[in-house]
Amino acid sequence: MDDKCLMEGLLLLEKGGCDLYMHGTIESPTGNVHRAFDSALQESLNMQDSIYSDMEKKGWYSTENAEQQKIDSVKTKFSSTVMA
Repeated sequence: MDDKCLMEGLLLLEKGGCDLYMHGTIESPTGNVHRAFDSALQESLNMQDSIYSDMEKKGWYSTENAEQQKIDSVKTKFSSTVMA
């Protein structure tokens, strides 16, 4: 297994952790539990961002900018849905 595959696996695990911590934060029954999950979520988000940045620097995770026309089209579509 090469470094790219390892980083992809780490990123997927971190994203899964973020999802679990987010739901734990939302569903927390007490302030202490909420703060614990929220702290874990923030740490996990920071780790995910760090892994993503490292992958992007190596050219292993590239993104494309959306065309402004497509952005405007989606805005129009969803703003009319929310207004209805």
